[in-house]
Amino acid sequence: QVQLVESGGGLVQAGGSLRLSCTASGRTFSTYAMWWFRQAPGKERAWVASITPNGAGKTYSVPVKGRFTISRDNAKNTVYLQMNTLKPEDTALYFCAASQSATTMPKDWGQGTQVTVSS
Repeated sequence: QVQLVESGGGLVQAGGSLRLSCTASGRTFSTYAMWWFRQAPGKERAWVASITPNGAGKTYSVPVKGRFTISRDNAKNTVYLQMNTLKPEDTALYFCAASQSATTMPKDWGQGTQVTVSS
């Protein structure tokens, strides 16, 4: 099990940028695939992006592809989500999550960080 803490959320105008961070506890971070999800008010949680344990493989959902970039620093036990050209529809609570591989759903979740994009 790994404990995850997100940070970096906030209020930003449309067209702006934010970088989210998620720091994990433990010494096995480099063995986990990492994920970002988001949940907007009144909607189900939706997958945003994921990255393989060594960082070589990255995948994105259609709504964010080309605007968001996922990355990780295994030496710092941290995964990032760089969000550019933000839109009001990106407003959501953003969660990071960890799984044993990129093909298994995550079991460990953070508490989330709020991102609000004003028009």
